[in-house]
Amino acid sequence: MLQNLVNAFQPPPWVVDEIQNRVVLLINHVLSQEPQAQERVRRQHGKTARLVWGRFDLSLTATPAGLLERPLGALKGGVTSSDLTVTLTQTGLPDVLQTVLKGEKPSVNIEGDVLLAAEVAWLVDNLRWDLEDDLARVLGDVPAATLVRSAGLAADGVRTFVARWHPTAPTAAPRATAP
Repeated sequence: MLQNLVNAFQPPPWVVDEIQNRVVLLINHVLSQEPQAQERVRRQHGKTARLVWGRFDLSLTATPAGLLERPLGALKGGVTSSDLTVTLTQTGLPDVLQTVLKGEKPSVNIEGDVLLAAEVAWLVDNLRWDLEDDLARVLGDVPAATLVRSAGLAADGVRTFVARWHPTAPTAAPRATAP
C-alpha cells in the first residue's frame, strides 16, 4: 500500500529540483569535513555520475574543489550525459528500506567509467555524516550527545517493535553505552 502511495505521488518539478539542490548541499557538507574524500572527488574533476531510482534521477559532476555540483543540463530539467550511471534495481521503497535496515546495500546496476565507479564505491563505504558534531555546534556537546543517543535508542525500539510483527525484519543490535 505504501508503494502505491509513493507511485501515485508526483511532486511538482520545482520541489524535486529544490530537494536535489539540498541533497547536493548535504553531500558537499559531509565531503568538506573529509580531506581524503575531497581529494578522491578532485581526481575525478569534470566527470559526471548519475543515480537513477525509479523516477528519481540525480546527476552530479565533480568540481576542481573536490565537491559536487549538478550539471547545467540537469538544472534546466534535462537529462545530461554521464560517465557513470548507477541504477537501483530494487524499485520498491519498502524493499530498499528493509535492505538498508538489515545493514546491507541495495542491489544496483552500474554502467560506465570503472575508475569513477571505484571512487563512488569508496565514498559510499567510508563517508559518514557526523550529525552529533554538527548538532554540537548549535546546541552544545552534552545536548547533542543526548539527542543522538536518544534517537538511536528510539530507532532500536522501532526495530524491535517491527521485528515482533515482521519476523524477517532486523532486530535492534545492542548499543554501546558511554562510561
